Amino acid sequence: MKASSPHHLLIGMLLGIVLGILLGGFAPSVGLSIAFIGDLFLQALFALVVPLVMSSMIVGIASLGDVRKLGSIGLRTVLFFMTTTGLAVLVGLILVIAIHPGTPTNQANLDSSPAQASSLSERMEDKPTTLGDLFKSILTSLVPKNLFAAMAKTQILPLIVFALIFGGALTTIGEKGVLVIRIFEGINEAMIAIVHLLMWVAPVGIGALLAGRLGEAGGFIGFWPQLASLGTYVCTVLLALAIHGFVTLPLALRFLGQHSVPAYAKAMSTPLMTAFSTSSSSATLPLTMESLIEEAKISRRVVSFVVPLGATINMNGTALYEAVAAMFIAQTYGIEMGLAETIIVLLTATLSAIGAAGIPEAGLVTMVIVLKAVDLPVEGISLILVVDWFLDRCRTSVNVWGDAVGAAVIDRLENQGNTSASILTTNTPL
Repeated sequence: MKASSPHHLLIGMLLGIVLGILLGGFAPSVGLSIAFIGDLFLQALFALVVPLVMSSMIVGIASLGDVRKLGSIGLRTVLFFMTTTGLAVLVGLILVIAIHPGTPTNQANLDSSPAQASSLSERMEDKPTTLGDLFKSILTSLVPKNLFAAMAKTQILPLIVFALIFGGALTTIGEKGVLVIRIFEGINEAMIAIVHLLMWVAPVGIGALLAGRLGEAGGFIGFWPQLASLGTYVCTVLLALAIHGFVTLPLALRFLGQHSVPAYAKAMSTPLMTAFSTSSSSATLPLTMESLIEEAKISRRVVSFVVPLGATINMNGTALYEAVAAMFIAQTYGIEMGLAETIIVLLTATLSAIGAAGIPEAGLVTMVIVLKAVDLPVEGISLILVVDWFLDRCRTSVNVWGDAVGAAVIDRLENQGNTSASILTTNTPL
């Protein structure tokens, strides 16, 4: 669907979400029967990720001309993402300490079944469980043994590194490099065109995804008891995500990015709803880039660099969630957390979330790292698994929103020296 009909797409997405929730909630068997449609939509999105990331990053880096400028945009991007992630964790910690959702009296009601504990143990096998192991794993993953194997496994971080180097190299070999760059520009345009086509079926795919997931939970009848048993914890996470998503990031967007928050949020409505339905920043990546370029009018050069990198290392919502979950588990087990332990949780959640994307079972791995950093019981993760699928969608939406805000901020900072670009960004309402 072309960006010229955003209102029809927005209405369609909203209808898809509402109908999917109602169908999966009231008729779970029907929701399960149509879940495959959502899976097809999700697979189509994933199929676009690798060629879109590779082509957009190569074209974006090549468009810099002088590759030495990469240092400026790279440093600003990483600093912004680390700052917003740290602020998100801080908000989560303040709320979980103030609200105190976990109490030892609830532990018996929240204990997992033996099957859940066994499944958790199997999933954690051979995974890094310390921050040092995580850093080693990240550094090792930057250079894959086989580039095509990395593509097949959708390992985005090593692909980004390769694309940065390849795109920079193309700018140094003259006319031959220009020819190759033009080829990748054509590939990038083709990927964007496919994204437009995929938007025609997005409302159906999103509705089917939500219907299928609610169907797996047993509909409203099966999901509400789960939600009620962990209600205070869920509300704490949602409140923290809301403060970060509706206060912290909008303030950065308005004062650092110089954009109208309502207009910018409207431009990002499609990827945000897709993020909620798919619970995947990577799957949402093609839509995020398309919306930023076509709707929000962020420069393609900035979007091509910032957004793929953000989808890999910028996990505001995930870091916040892990900090809250760690404190909740401590409270549930009756373990006192002092100032030193709380600071360790803040630092560990921030750093591990930044590096989580290159690791399989990223959310689970980083949660274990946070717990082990302050000697909390790892099996406590099983206390929150029952509602994790729902919170995962919420935190992914915040992750994607953080990437979008980061693109606006970096775009303005990079264009401050360009008078015409600066005027367009700061004075033209979206």
